[in-house]
Parts: sequence; C-alpha cells; structure tokens
Amino acid sequence: MPKVTIHTLREKKAKGEPITYLTAYDYPTAILEQKAGIDVILVGDSAGMVVYGYSSTLPVTMDLMIPLVRAVRLGAPDVYLVGDMPYMSYQPSISDAIRNGGRFMAEGCDAVKLEGGREMAATIRAMVDATIPVMAHIGLTPQAAAQLGGFKAQGRDLETAQRLIEDAKILEEAGASSVLLEAVPAEVAKIITRRAGVPTFGIGAGVHCDGQVLVIHDMIGMFDKKVAKFVKKYAEVGDKIVEALTEFKKEVLAREFPAKEHCYPMPPDVAAELERLYPE
Repeated sequence: MPKVTIHTLREKKAKGEPITYLTAYDYPTAILEQKAGIDVILVGDSAGMVVYGYSSTLPVTMDLMIPLVRAVRLGAPDVYLVGDMPYMSYQPSISDAIRNGGRFMAEGCDAVKLEGGREMAATIRAMVDATIPVMAHIGLTPQAAAQLGGFKAQGRDLETAQRLIEDAKILEEAGASSVLLEAVPAEVAKIITRRAGVPTFGIGAGVHCDGQVLVIHDMIGMFDKKVAKFVKKYAEVGDKIVEALTEFKKEVLAREFPAKEHCYPMPPDVAAELERLYPE
C-alpha cells in the first residue's frame, strides 16, 4: 500500500471516504493490519491492559511504549503511525511533552496522541511548533477517568456537549492535525466533524466521524473480559486459540505429537550404529 500521510487522511476527509484505524502493539499484528489496508495504527497506552496486564492505563511509561512502537513500525512501514502519550509524559510541563513526543517521532511515528480539552491547547501549540504532529483526544479520556467519575460517556447534556464542540475547535486552532472523540453522542460528533478542518476519529462516537477506531484485542475477542458498549466483535480469536492450546496439550500427553512428519530423519544405518553404541 502507498505510504499513508496526514495529506492522505485530509484527502479522504475531503472526499468523504471513511478512514480505518486500529491499535497494534507488536510486529505480527502490525503486518496483518497493513495487509488488510488499515490506514492508521495507534500504539495505544491501552497496552497497559492488553499487553502488560494492568488494570488501567496509568502505570504505562514511555519506556514501556517505545519498544512497542519500534515493533509496529517495522511491521507496518506504510501506515500512519500514532504513538499514545502515557499518563504524566506530557501533563507536568510543555518541555516534558516535547521531549517525550520527540522520542516517539524519532522511532518513526507520524504523530502522537494526547488526552484533554482546551487545557491542552498551549501544550499542543508548543509541540506543533517543535515539529511534532498531534492528534487530540477528547470526550472520555481514560487517563482522567478518576476525575470524570469513571469510564462514562461525555457530552450527553447541552452544557457538556457545547464544551466538547468548543474544545475540538480550540484544539484544531492550536494546531492539532486530527481529533479523536471517545464515548460521545453521535449528534455531538457529527457537529464536530462538520465544523472541523481536520480529520475526526470516533470510538463510540457514531458513524459521522471521518474515521473509526477500535482496540484490536476487543474487536477480535482476545479476552473474555467485558468490553465497552461501542465495541463490535468481528471474531472470537481467543476461543480459537484456547481450542488449539487444549488440543496441543491433549496430543502431547498422549504422545501423539510430535508425529513422524514433524521430526528430522536420520539414515537408517547411522541410527542403527547409534543404537549399537548406546544401547538401552
């Protein structure tokens, strides 16, 4: 596939052509997503749960994220790659944001993503000035779940809906090259997308966004944990993997695996001589 750039995404928005967007955290998954023609890959801080087994994204650090970005870039050299800024990698200061965003860019990212509304405008402006493209993330922002009172949809009343609409425009004016909308009503996302001069991406934000994103582990059924309302499962890969592992165990216990076709042959005369030299 041709290299996807921010110009590709803008052209798709202008033509009304939907943009596809998934997470990936490793080399083989990245290869598969590029083969499928996925436009954008996010190396998300959701790795905290789906890769490292944490209960939230908060323990994730830059040092945990960088190796994942390297692997995904190698597997999918032509997608638009976004590095997800971990908790406290950009909030403390603008210099922190620039330094850590720069680490992602040096590993081959095309942009970085950070959470927050208008309060992030100055940070985004400074990062863009430092040549770091930024995807803004508003609505349900998981890193601020404690402040939001949990993982709840945002913008469901007039006041908060208007604030989200205003936030999106403020962040675009600050230089954000795209905006991710998470768990907001479709009506709100439609207005934001219509007003935006940059691509919008939805995760639980309805069909009117320029692109749609899901966490790969959720949409292919890698875990049996409860998933968000907005997740559609396109496969139950986890069940298939358990079936395969169970069958492997069964065959090993029965000494059915490895069979003859899985072994390397030896000339009969050499085998006979070994048997003579090393009898039971």
